[in-house]
Amino acid sequence: MWQDMTWRNFWRDERFLRVFGQVLFVLVVFVVGRFLYVNMYSALAQRSLLPDFGFLDTVAGFDIGEVPSFIDYSGASPNKMAFLVGLLNTLRVSALGIVFATIVGVIVGTARVLPNPLARGLATAYVEFLRNVPLLVLLVFWYRGVFIVLPRLSENPITWGRYDLPDGKFRAWLILSNRGLAMAWGQPTAAWPAYKMWLWLALVAAVLVYIGLHWYARRTGRAPLTLLWSLAAFGAVAAIGWLVVRATTGQAPLELVIPQVKKRLVSGGLKMSPEFLALLSGLVIYTGAYIAEVVRAGLQAVSKGQIEAARALGLTTFQMLRFVVFPQALRVIVPPLTSQYLNLTKNSTLAVAIGYPDLFNVAGTIFNQTGRSIEVIVIIMGVYLSFSLITSAFMNWYNRKIRLVER
Repeated sequence: MWQDMTWRNFWRDERFLRVFGQVLFVLVVFVVGRFLYVNMYSALAQRSLLPDFGFLDTVAGFDIGEVPSFIDYSGASPNKMAFLVGLLNTLRVSALGIVFATIVGVIVGTARVLPNPLARGLATAYVEFLRNVPLLVLLVFWYRGVFIVLPRLSENPITWGRYDLPDGKFRAWLILSNRGLAMAWGQPTAAWPAYKMWLWLALVAAVLVYIGLHWYARRTGRAPLTLLWSLAAFGAVAAIGWLVVRATTGQAPLELVIPQVKKRLVSGGLKMSPEFLALLSGLVIYTGAYIAEVVRAGLQAVSKGQIEAARALGLTTFQMLRFVVFPQALRVIVPPLTSQYLNLTKNSTLAVAIGYPDLFNVAGTIFNQTGRSIEVIVIIMGVYLSFSLITSAFMNWYNRKIRLVER
């Protein structure tokens, strides 16, 4: 490469300047990073606060208001358990937020391109309003202006399927109050371990059906409802397993537990705090507005000639959307959709403003008690970096799968 070059011509050669610039940039980054690290290390050494992650095994000393049912946590648990609770709370609200925000975004984005002026106007007003409201303001509004001002349990909460019991008690399938949401939910019984095997068999059956239909579609050129039939196979095997387990053990794998209220206490069922509901609602409707714009842009990117050709072939509206519009629109939708998913996950840190114990909130409490700022920040950054990399990797894989291959 460099045989025909002289030292005088090096500074005029674009190839040399490109390599030299990259090497120089790496050296500058290394020198600045080393300077910052040495400065931080000496400052921490003077205060006897050298990085040490031993604080993870010390007693947390504080309670968390919202702990997953399968985690045994108390104030006497170590700090690493508190981090785990915060991590699971963040995963729960982020996963549910991504699912519901995608549903909202697809519905509103599709409504924005419909010929119906009422649907298009309402969708446009929704998008334009929410995209210009700060998320923090929206979260505080949902928490203090909606869920906290709901009726108390001792007054007249919003219920569905309520029936009264003696001693002032009552049960209801759904109870909404300023304490949050309580709803009927299945509780595992002694037959649940035997039913787990059937669930695994149902998952295997669904995967086999998906692979078989995918192979059939590639061989024949037809596109069956692969996902729908896979879910149907899972449900069929799971239903058969339910009947078999109930017949052999004399007990259902799950027992429906209906929430019961006595004065100000709710027992049984699935309970969600007002902090969780406010955070989830705010993230869903806020991110859904941005996803709606992504979906609208993707749908409008499909040329009108494709739609007219689909109609000329006699395809129904559902077939046109399934086989023509959405497959082409996804190639435009998926890349920016990844950014919205990452933003939703990172925006969940605003939960600290309404008291939801997510990872950032719990980590702040641990930092205040231990004074281990560097270690806590490193853990937070590592967790959210992992979230972002995993989400990006999955979405990039899906984007490569659906991309248009030109020949």
